[in-house]
Amino acid sequence: MATAVVDYGPEEKAMQVYFREGQARAMALGNRGPIRLTDDGRLHPDIVAAYKRVGFYVFEGVLDAGELRELEQDFHAMVERLPVTPDAKVDRHGRPALGADQDTPITMWSKPLGDPLGGTKLANGRHVVKMFEPRPAPDLPDQVAFIIVAPNQYSDAALRLAGHPELLAIAATIYGEDFVPFTDAVIIKKPGEGASFSWHQDGTTHWDKPDWDESTHGFNFMAQLYGSTAANGVWYLPGTHATGKVDLKKIIGEAGSIAPVLPLHIEMRLSPRSPLLPPCAWRLMARLSEPPEATTSGTPS
Repeated sequence: MATAVVDYGPEEKAMQVYFREGQARAMALGNRGPIRLTDDGRLHPDIVAAYKRVGFYVFEGVLDAGELRELEQDFHAMVERLPVTPDAKVDRHGRPALGADQDTPITMWSKPLGDPLGGTKLANGRHVVKMFEPRPAPDLPDQVAFIIVAPNQYSDAALRLAGHPELLAIAATIYGEDFVPFTDAVIIKKPGEGASFSWHQDGTTHWDKPDWDESTHGFNFMAQLYGSTAANGVWYLPGTHATGKVDLKKIIGEAGSIAPVLPLHIEMRLSPRSPLLPPCAWRLMARLSEPPEATTSGTPS
């Protein structure tokens, strides 16, 4: 696949430094490794402690090559069936498009390299600032698909993975046996096209509750099907999962001129590196190229 070069304009040099420094900090957090369960099937206390300390945990080596291949095949099958435009009922082959028989759209769209949520009232207004939007190649379409909603109904591999026994054990350890799955999605970030996601905290309903704690708004499992780098990955501010509602505009104002383009994501989450789809909220991140220069200016979330 050809590499698409995305330039951050006057902030390009600063962004590359930011990526390198952020990656070094991430590798030093002590919050990554294989899934480890106790003899009674609970997530190992050391992992739970690291998760609560940092706010996310990176599980490695969860799936074998065969499982990854099945996920990849199903992902590409879904992409091949996407509508050719936001209002189309057919895919690029003239077949009924994915979700054409549904009452509500299952595909979300953005202009290439755009930030469709930042600074809007969408998603309950939780994306309070807009990310820097690099200039896309002139031959790209006006709109590209960046989210497939509820993919479990279209992917047997994803559905099987949502019932992965070790993932269920993790969720049960954190939230008890009666945890509730509530959403699933695939986020697509093609080189030179993929949309960014502005700074935000997941959860919009319970910030003012007197009994709020770090577990109130749940967590996500996330899967990076093609790997994650400092430039195309999800960024976190460690520890902010336990501080309550964060004033993002203030943080950006204090950060200085580079702040509008920082791909920072603040929320409480278990964030797997290997494809690892959750029994609670899960997102399969399908970035179609790993090199930093083939990515956009933000975070999938």
